[in-house]
Amino acid sequence: MRELTEAGERQVAAIAAQHGVGQEAALVLLHALAAGGGTMAQFSHPELGGMGQWSQGGMVMVGDMFNHALKARVDALCRALAALLRDAEPVFVEAAAQAGSGGSWPAELGSPTASGTQNGMGYALFPAARRLAVRQDGRVRVFDTGEHRIGGVSQQQGSGQVLVFSGDRGEVRLEGLREVGGEAHAPTPGPAPAAPAEAPPAAPTGTAPAETGPHGGDPILLIRRLAELHRQGVLTEAEFQTKKTELLARL
Repeated sequence: MRELTEAGERQVAAIAAQHGVGQEAALVLLHALAAGGGTMAQFSHPELGGMGQWSQGGMVMVGDMFNHALKARVDALCRALAALLRDAEPVFVEAAAQAGSGGSWPAELGSPTASGTQNGMGYALFPAARRLAVRQDGRVRVFDTGEHRIGGVSQQQGSGQVLVFSGDRGEVRLEGLREVGGEAHAPTPGPAPAAPAEAPPAAPTGTAPAETGPHGGDPILLIRRLAELHRQGVLTEAEFQTKKTELLARL
């Protein structure tokens, strides 16, 4: 898994500015060149004419096929980035070397096809799983990319750091993607739920409770039970007195 070094970020930004393209487009080409061994690239980005190809020796194909100025710009940009990959100073650092500092991505996503870091924010693309992982301040968030085929990223500075991605359908903003995972946060403690109220005894159907159980035939115990039902309002005064009289007659 590749991530740009800090020096690599500065060099890519300088090359992008030199050739009049956004850093996002330059990153798309850089990752495509890295996948092609530095001698060829297959890419897709609106600034680069959509889908295109480049190979060492001057073969350039862009979506806007009759735009010769664009072809020349893409060729010059690819040659500069390919030279950067061949430079003695490494442009990428393997994320495995950063595992001790929390640099790894969720293992269940597999291996990313592209990744990078910008000003403390990192990202990794997992097209096979249709996922995008973003790391900021030590926290990893995972997003569903849906039908988007994301090919690059740029970071806009303003009121805060914002990651904006490019795809086959145009610009894709991070806030427009559905978050599906990442590090769980403990819920804010709240008051304990109240215990459910006890259900009142079922209303009698005109008869006293059945005399069941080991003491069902003891009139004194039955009178106590009737008194409790009367106290709860289940039995009326007349019903209670009637049954009480019947039970007292057994003594």
